[in-house]
Amino acid sequence: MKKQQFLVVGGGVLLLLVVFFFGKTTPPVKAKAGATVSAPSETFDIQSVIKGATAKLSESQQTYVNGLSEAVVRGDVKEQKIKNYQQLARFWSDSARAFVPFAYYTSEAAKLENSEKSLTFAARILLDNLRAVEDPGLKSWLAGESKELFEKAIALNPSNDSLQVGLGSTYIFGASAENPQAVMQGIQKILEVSRKDSTNMYAQKMLGIGGIVSGQYDKAVERLEKVALSEPHNLEVLLMLAEGYERKGDKAKAIEWYEHAAEHIENPVLKAELDKRIKQLK
Repeated sequence: MKKQQFLVVGGGVLLLLVVFFFGKTTPPVKAKAGATVSAPSETFDIQSVIKGATAKLSESQQTYVNGLSEAVVRGDVKEQKIKNYQQLARFWSDSARAFVPFAYYTSEAAKLENSEKSLTFAARILLDNLRAVEDPGLKSWLAGESKELFEKAIALNPSNDSLQVGLGSTYIFGASAENPQAVMQGIQKILEVSRKDSTNMYAQKMLGIGGIVSGQYDKAVERLEKVALSEPHNLEVLLMLAEGYERKGDKAKAIEWYEHAAEHIENPVLKAELDKRIKQLK
């Protein structure tokens, strides 16, 4: 596993518990016509964010980061710029452990490299973290960047269904409460893949999650159960399926799937939190 991935999978269960137990999937308000993925917020300035994060570093770390950043600006060789962006991404991942600068430099390196592998890697990092974000500006930036990366990867390999599902997911999770029609736009993109291949479990999973986001619980749990049967150890799916039944009002089924999920949690603290949720439903 690459070190950069710690921000995505490190403490992944905790992220799931936070997302599913504290209402990240509340149904959107009434749709407005013409909605699309949110445009980057005028109040979110990625360079200001990076500047603020840099100011919190030690003097030696600031010298290192500023040197690499200046090298990117001065450099006129693409390969050297890619290398510098990757070094900056590794620093913010391994040393500073700050997600937003890490995501930015990973994204910039992928755009320059322009390979399906690098674009997909960066797009998935942003998408995976998008679901836990509440700040509208950051959420909009992550969604926009992820969407752009997926689109560039699709241009290189239009037949890759997973990329199409990823692109649709950026619409689902990047939608603001004021523009919930974007959720349906994303679902339609993923449905195109599902109709072509009903055995695509990634598409079924994202459609299930999208159904919960949009309040279509009956269809959502149907899809997620299909994925759970195919991937019985997928904790994310088990938790989201339980969440879907809970929102649907079926406490018995919710408890059943929460108990299935508990079987795959070894961390005693997280297991205790899940047990507490189960007791609350009984």
